[in-house]
Amino acid sequence: MLTGSAPIIGRARTLRREMSLPEVLLWRELRKRPAGLKFRRQHPAGPFVLDFVCLSSRVAIEIDGQMHDAASAQFRDEVRDEWLADQGFSTLRIAARDVFPNLEGVLKLVTSRCSSEQPLHHAATRRGPPPRTGEDT
Repeated sequence: MLTGSAPIIGRARTLRREMSLPEVLLWRELRKRPAGLKFRRQHPAGPFVLDFVCLSSRVAIEIDGQMHDAASAQFRDEVRDEWLADQGFSTLRIAARDVFPNLEGVLKLVTSRCSSEQPLHHAATRRGPPPRTGEDT
């Protein structure tokens, strides 16, 4: 399970109350479990708080506002993306300015990406030793 320390969990709780308008609009749709997918908002993950995450698909969704255009923010985003990749998660970045005019398209992009990702923790559903030679799997 992807989680964070007590201070990060507290920060996530605060951020849930202070979501940006694009995040609120997307959350209204994601909480309906589109395509049968469950999403979490402002989820603590190690030293970070993810805007949204689909744990079953191992996809983090980040809504990037204008502040993400700065060079320092881009570096922090790269560090976060690398850390998430090391944890087996991919990152889907969406510009906040794209949410307003095209919420339906953004929702389709998110559900498509999450539906197509092969969850790493489900890759081997068979338990126990491999079958003997000549046995069916």
